[in-house]
Amino acid sequence: MASPTEIRKGRAILFQGSPHIVLEMQHRTQGRQAGFVQTTLRSLQSGSTTTTKFRSTDNVEFLHTTTQKLEYSYQDGDGFHFMDLETYEDTVLSAEMVGEDEIFLVEGNNYDILLVDDQAVRLELPSSVEVTVTEAPDALRGDTAGNVLKPVTISSGITVQVPLFIKKDDVIKVSTDDRSYLGRV
Repeated sequence: MASPTEIRKGRAILFQGSPHIVLEMQHRTQGRQAGFVQTTLRSLQSGSTTTTKFRSTDNVEFLHTTTQKLEYSYQDGDGFHFMDLETYEDTVLSAEMVGEDEIFLVEGNNYDILLVDDQAVRLELPSSVEVTVTEAPDALRGDTAGNVLKPVTISSGITVQVPLFIKKDDVIKVSTDDRSYLGRV
């Protein structure tokens, strides 16, 4: 058992009998009272999010976590398949685990998978991904005043605002946080 002051963002803890990942953490004090740690936790089983306070007298049990870099292979009815390039073992993440991050999965790219007690529980996206532009309208003559952007569709099907010089089949870098254009590759 450990003290709540050791809680950090991204760590896995056992809370109410099930594993949870810490999404946010703030250490707070109120006047003369004892401090506490306010956390936002996501259940690794159900995916639900909860906000919880841990007093300094509480005990917290941390779970053993590792991160493994796996290559995304394909998707089928079972889920999303990732392969270990050293042992060629197949790891399957369910659609619930991947969630909205599915749009950033590109076959052949490597992704970090969070393992809790050697069980895959979460996909950790990089800060940006390289994707191919599948549809891009032509820029109109005279559209050069200021910082003009146009919408393009990338290989995952989402629309991204990019500069006018981007054309179909260009490879661009897109932020996974806010889905914004970061540059051409």
